[in-house]
Amino acid sequence: MESNRLSKISDNLLKLTSLESKHHPFEPKYYRLDKQLRNVVLALEPNWLAKNIEMDLQFENISIMADEDLMNQVWMNLLSNSIKFTPATGTITLSIMKQMDMINIAVHDNGIGLTEEQQKHIFERFYKADQSRTAANGGSGLGLSIVKKIINMHNGTVTVESQFAEYTTFLVTLPLEVDPTRTNE
Repeated sequence: MESNRLSKISDNLLKLTSLESKHHPFEPKYYRLDKQLRNVVLALEPNWLAKNIEMDLQFENISIMADEDLMNQVWMNLLSNSIKFTPATGTITLSIMKQMDMINIAVHDNGIGLTEEQQKHIFERFYKADQSRTAANGGSGLGLSIVKKIINMHNGTVTVESQFAEYTTFLVTLPLEVDPTRTNE
């Protein structure tokens, strides 16, 4: 178990280093974002079914120009975290809202929430909001750093809004089209 945990940390560190190197493949193309999100929800079905979590999907057909593989990692991370920190019989709402040439994707749960202090640091490398987490229940504190880097590469933003012991919402805002020659740092 410890070997697996260290392996995941190594993989995530390599991924983050690669993303920061500016040599990481960045291949935006048009694809159906709603389909991708549905596929991520289905891939994680055993996790949310085991906790009897209700998944509320609020979106219609929408296409976006982005790097599909990188964005898949974003959704897997945000949704996995949401499932992990939502209590049994909780609800997770995944929504997409288009506003002119931008798109907002929200992952909202009625889980354990975050304090204001935790929210300030949540995207930092190795930061774990729940310091009681052990190797047994996973997490390296790198996932949200990777999410932030990928969203920045797409000229987007990712923010968190939370109320401790009530809810957490991660809001990703992306342009509908990404200029493959220009990325934020």
